[in-house]
Amino acid sequence: MKTQIEQIKVKNFRLYKDLHVTDLQRLNVFLGANGSGKTTFFKVFSFLSTCLKENVTVAVNREGGFKEVITRNSNPEKDFIEFEIKFRNFEEGDKSPLVTYHLKIGFNRGKVFIEKEVLKYRRGRSGKPWHFLDYSRGIGSAIKNEQDYDQKPWKAKEEREEQPLGAEDILALKGLGQFERYKTIKSFRTLLEQWLVSNLQNEEMRKINEVGADQQLSRSGNNLAQVASFLHEYHPKRFQTILTKMKQRVPGIDNVDISINEAGQILLKFGDNSFTDPFISKYTSDGTIKMFAYLVLLHDPTPRPLLCIEEPENYLYPTLLRELAAELREYAVRGGQVFVSTHSPEFVDALKIKELFLVKKEQGSSHIVSAKKYNEQITELYDNGCELGWLWQHDYFKGINP
Repeated sequence: MKTQIEQIKVKNFRLYKDLHVTDLQRLNVFLGANGSGKTTFFKVFSFLSTCLKENVTVAVNREGGFKEVITRNSNPEKDFIEFEIKFRNFEEGDKSPLVTYHLKIGFNRGKVFIEKEVLKYRRGRSGKPWHFLDYSRGIGSAIKNEQDYDQKPWKAKEEREEQPLGAEDILALKGLGQFERYKTIKSFRTLLEQWLVSNLQNEEMRKINEVGADQQLSRSGNNLAQVASFLHEYHPKRFQTILTKMKQRVPGIDNVDISINEAGQILLKFGDNSFTDPFISKYTSDGTIKMFAYLVLLHDPTPRPLLCIEEPENYLYPTLLRELAAELREYAVRGGQVFVSTHSPEFVDALKIKELFLVKKEQGSSHIVSAKKYNEQITELYDNGCELGWLWQHDYFKGINP
C-alpha cells in the first residue's frame, strides 16, 4: 500500500508545544533558520520508529530521558507527549479512508508508559470510526472481524478481543502487528518499520565492507557498495541510468565499476577519463560519493513509504540541485513520500509553492506552516513567476530569517 501522510499533530515534544501540520504533499520541503526545529521535526519519525523496533523507554532514553524530551516548562509527572498521524492510500485518493494513529506517552516515578494508543478509521463520510487498536498501559483490545468492516461497513458491528501486552511501554502495534489476523494493524506496523530518516555520512559510505546482499541503502549509507552491486546485478537498467546521470553531473566520471578483492570485500571504483586507473571510493571526493549515493537511494526499485533527508545540498554544486529536487519528486510519485530540510535557495527555487513549508520559532516554541498560507503576497508573486528561493533571499518570508 502506498500511503500519504496528510496531517501531523505533535504535543510537548522538545520544541513543539502544540504543532499541527496540514496540507502535506508527496514532496515536502521544510525551510527555517538554524535552531528553528527542522531536525526536531524529523526526530518525530525516528523516535516513533525506535518506539516500534524497541520500546518507548528505549526511544526516550536515546533522546536523553523524559525530562529532556518533553517540552520545557512542562510538568513531566502530569503532562504527556503526544503524536497523531493522519494518512491514507494516495493511489485511491479520497475514496480511501483517512486513518488516524494516536500515541500518548507519560512518565511516573521514573518509568515511561503508554497512556493511550489508538489506530482508527472509518469508511465513508459518516458513521462511527472503528478503533482497530485501543490500548492503555499495556491493556486493551483489537478488532477481530475487520473483514466485515471491509465488506459491509454500514452493517458491521465491532467484535473485539483483549490481548494484554505484558508491559506498559510496548506499542500494541509491535505486539499485535506480527499476527496475520490483525491485517490493518500489521499493515501500519510494516509501513512504520520501513520509514527511513537518512543521514548519509561520507566516511561511512567510503568504508570497504564484506560482500553482502543489501537491497536498500541504510541510514548512514555504510552499505552503499552492496546496494550498488544489487542494482548492477538485478536491475541493470536502473544502474545504467545512474551511470548516465553521474557522467552528466560529475566532470570526468565515465564509469563506476564494482569488483571483489581477494579478501572477499566489495569495492566501488570511479573511473575518470583523465586517468588510466580508477579511484576507489575511499579516495573519491565528497561531492562525487554523495551524488552517487543519492542516485542509488532515489532509484530504489521499492521506494520507502517515508523518506526524510536533511540538507541534501551539502557537498553538491548548486546547479545540480534543481535536478535533485526533480528526482526527489519522481521518487515520491513512485510511492515514497519525501520530507526534506534545506538552507539552499537553489533547491527552493525548484519547488512548487504547495511543497514548501516554513519552520518558525517564537518564544521557545516552533511552528510549521505551508508557504501557500504564510501570506498572500508570497502566493501572488509566485503565481506571477517569482521563484521561491529568490523570494526567500529577498526577505519576503518575514520572520523566517534570523
